[in-house]
Amino acid sequence: MGGAVKNRLKVLRAERSWSQQDLADRLEVSRQSVNAIETGRYDPSLPLAFRIADVFEMAIEEIFQRD
Repeated sequence: MGGAVKNRLKVLRAERSWSQQDLADRLEVSRQSVNAIETGRYDPSLPLAFRIADVFEMAIEEIFQRD
């Protein structure tokens, strides 16, 4: 069970022409955290996943998928 969680963060961010820092500022996290989530080195906590969904005005499952 388990395994990696894939996400569309990089694509969604690019569609809005946001830098990693822009997204980090909106989420109140470090740019390094955004980079780690985008590259799959780090899965966000549930509260952070909800913040990400809110920032993009999407459902969590539209952004994160089980691998």
